[in-house]
Amino acid sequence: MGIDNNLITIRDLVRYATTSFNEHGIGLGQGTESHFDEACFLVLRTLSLPLNSLDIFLDAKLTSTEVELVKKNINLRSKDRIPAAYILQEAWLREFKFYVNEDVLIPRSHLADLLFDQIDVWISNTDTVHTALDLCTGSGCLAVLAAQQFQEATIYASDISKDALSVCVKNIESYRLTDQIIPTESDLFSNIDNQFDLIISNPPYVDQQTMNRLPIEFLKEPQIALAGGTEGIDLIQKIIIEAPKYLNANGVLIMEVGRDRKVIETKFPRINFTWIETQAGRDFVLFVTREDLRLGLTN
Repeated sequence: MGIDNNLITIRDLVRYATTSFNEHGIGLGQGTESHFDEACFLVLRTLSLPLNSLDIFLDAKLTSTEVELVKKNINLRSKDRIPAAYILQEAWLREFKFYVNEDVLIPRSHLADLLFDQIDVWISNTDTVHTALDLCTGSGCLAVLAAQQFQEATIYASDISKDALSVCVKNIESYRLTDQIIPTESDLFSNIDNQFDLIISNPPYVDQQTMNRLPIEFLKEPQIALAGGTEGIDLIQKIIIEAPKYLNANGVLIMEVGRDRKVIETKFPRINFTWIETQAGRDFVLFVTREDLRLGLTN
């Protein structure tokens, strides 16, 4: 009996997918961190089942059409190394689903965890944020999450890529936030005229050495959304230098910077950065006020 005849239940397909992913050595880190989790995500969402429904449907028998569709997506993931989010055209940050395609980086950000769990620690009164900017917005996921926390704020979602902004608009519309979030085409601050109480950014920050050894899956993402130059801080340093002009007097910048903390502190030794604790450690997200930026840049 061939293996196809043994693929009957969701349990069978999750096992099959996990084995296939292990055998092909797929890259992880675009939403999941294990082959099993990747298999569960791909199988469940191919079948339009909730991500928390594995135990309920584990032994559910599938139709032959469903089995073939899941197998097709497993092959796209394992043999063609297409990221699961692109296959499904969706990515999740906790309970929030976002439309994605190959024009945007697949949503994954320490800033998302901050917006979910810690924003009131760093901004004690969210009502004081009347204007915010999500710089390098990509899919718009952080702008959408920010809109949940700062419900009275006007939020600008800016990106250099028109194609990325088209995805961003889909997500803004999906969450019915067109009255609150303003998509803006801009190369960093070049087309920004406002000042903001808060700027958040997850800019490209991967250094060239790391870019040269990225897994195949990451090479399928737009490289403009990943590459940060030789040391990884080409855009980061531009944002740090220009941000004071676009922050209100009590404004703050919160930016994800990957593993570039040491390079940033060496480049800007006089700026009093605060480093926010995340699940990955204390080196990945910086917090800095306009005043500290101004003082550190002028000394």
